[in-house]
Amino acid sequence: MPVRSLTSSVLRWPDAQTTELALRQWVQKAVAGHAGVLRVGYFGSLARGEWGVGSDLDLVIIMESADQPFEKRSAHWDTTELPVPVDLLVYTRGEWESLDQTSRFYQTLTRETVWIYAR
Repeated sequence: MPVRSLTSSVLRWPDAQTTELALRQWVQKAVAGHAGVLRVGYFGSLARGEWGVGSDLDLVIIMESADQPFEKRSAHWDTTELPVPVDLLVYTRGEWESLDQTSRFYQTLTRETVWIYAR
């Protein structure tokens, strides 16, 4: 997480490269610990090249299937190793394929998402 120096009031936020490297390392571990992961990607400010102080990390994971309802799935992923706060969306393949392709949200996701893992 962002840190404040003991001798300064300046908050240091990780840059985009540091964040992406940490994300790629996290994905390797996370995929190994969760069966059925099909894809992992990021979207939002990091994907658009607008990363800055205060930015969070927006992630999307697509699973083969899931036992939990959509709103509870992200709680099963430990993102505390990542250097910034995370917004995580975890879809099943069926949910992903049934998203309304005319919605602004879907169009933004498909246009912006940088896929960093695919099985």
